[in-house]
Amino acid sequence: MHPAFSVIFLTTLIGAGQGLFLALYTGQLYSLANLLPAQSDNFYAMGSLIALLLLIGGLVASIFHLGRPERAWRAATQWRTSWLSREVIALPAAMGLTFLYGLFHYLHWTDPLFVVSDTLPVDITLIIGALGTLATFVLFLCTAMIYASLRFIKAWHSPLTVANFLFLGIASGFMLAAALSAYKGTELVTFYGTWAVVATLLGAVSRGSSLYRNSRFRCKVALQSAVGVHHTQLHQKAQGFMGGSFNTREFFHGKSDAFLLSLRYLFLLMVFVLPIILILLAYMLESSSLPIAAFGIQYAGLVLERYHFFTEARHPQNLYYQSMA
Repeated sequence: MHPAFSVIFLTTLIGAGQGLFLALYTGQLYSLANLLPAQSDNFYAMGSLIALLLLIGGLVASIFHLGRPERAWRAATQWRTSWLSREVIALPAAMGLTFLYGLFHYLHWTDPLFVVSDTLPVDITLIIGALGTLATFVLFLCTAMIYASLRFIKAWHSPLTVANFLFLGIASGFMLAAALSAYKGTELVTFYGTWAVVATLLGAVSRGSSLYRNSRFRCKVALQSAVGVHHTQLHQKAQGFMGGSFNTREFFHGKSDAFLLSLRYLFLLMVFVLPIILILLAYMLESSSLPIAAFGIQYAGLVLERYHFFTEARHPQNLYYQSMA
């Protein structure tokens, strides 16, 4: 498939925003359990603002993929059968809950509403955070299933697609939380960084598995079945016309195998290897800049990873249309 940068930035930006929100709420829960030092409301408010800006950035990026943006609202009408429609509903819900979570922290509306078992004070941000966590995981599922539900594209039609979107989004979000903690000078760099490493390693397993799977499976159709001529030696010389078409532009990336192989090695290095090395060095050197560098490198690698994700998709029509005279 032809990689659309609008969709690449949509999926990577909202993934980092979702992961950052999950990191903030996880940190709050740990502090309530006295496993982490409590952070100021301003820390959660600032983190929520960054998460919200990432979600908004992804939404804005998606507009450039629409032929008729003024009709975008219609995408939500098919929620019973379309994962895209469900994503269109889940994204604003996650954005709204992220906004409220940050707003109540900013206004310091964190007085307990009630106490559970005389030990756990529950305030409004805990309730909103729980709803936001649910919306975030639903959004991860909807975004990934847009691709995983396409049976005719074998490279995507796998539970590994859902796992990749989930783990890589969480990894980038927790890495960003570590960077934010380093920037703010809080004690949570090790906590967020460690969970970022765990999520990154899980993402490495799932993404590596999908790369291995996609290199092994064989397409059930061939050029013979595509054109209806079942000769044993059939070679395509032209596609029937001299110039390009919608088919050649949208369903084929036009990149060489050498380019894609180089891209694969590059994103594997930038997403999985370098961020882990940098965050471990940050622990040893007590550096406040290395976590920020780790997130920047990992996010740039995720853009390349998502580009490669789209090039992996082999649309059946390319058996005929990918070759040009």
